[in-house]
Amino acid sequence: MFDNMKIILADDHPLFRQALTITLTSHFTGALIVDAQNIPELEEHLKSPEKADLLLLDLDIPGAHGFNSLINIRRSHPELGIVIISGFEDKETIHKAMSFGAAGFIPKSTPVPSMVVAIKEVLNGTLWTPDGEFNPETNTTHIHDKIASLTPKQHQILLMFADGLLNKQIAYELGTSESTIKSHASIIFLKLGVRNRTQAVIALNELQLNQNTFG
Repeated sequence: MFDNMKIILADDHPLFRQALTITLTSHFTGALIVDAQNIPELEEHLKSPEKADLLLLDLDIPGAHGFNSLINIRRSHPELGIVIISGFEDKETIHKAMSFGAAGFIPKSTPVPSMVVAIKEVLNGTLWTPDGEFNPETNTTHIHDKIASLTPKQHQILLMFADGLLNKQIAYELGTSESTIKSHASIIFLKLGVRNRTQAVIALNELQLNQNTFG
């Protein structure tokens, strides 16, 4: 399942980086695990012709300047899944990271088995935070505004979700990889304030019902 997958681990603590690398290697057989201890090293990995599927990023890595690197990486690599792994675990930090485009937030205090579960969920296209909340402000936004925030490609993928197509089928139809579709899915879920494709389709159907009722 994880063959030919590339995961970048960006963290400046050698012992934590070593321990997590061992964990990733044992649970994601066939995946290529590379690490970086600062932003310049991370940027070199991101420039590699062999594109990464997932980035595990410490917000406090040298050169990161808080959320700035997350924002810049999200902007320059929109199809890359990014999970924040941080010593900070207050709700404000978690919600800010998710609002800036992270697909998951894993506190470093999280038990290893739970870390593995969280990473697998993100790789499968689901958002993950410790409390299950992603963007509390989205509840105040009308569903049509949420849908309108999607790019044309994201909206197309959402419609294909509604048609019941699997990620691999969507990837085939759009001529891209399954991991790319999962990355798009994570961003769609974040924008809609939902956790998975079922909830995303329900949100889409709500909009269609509203249009049918009032259109």
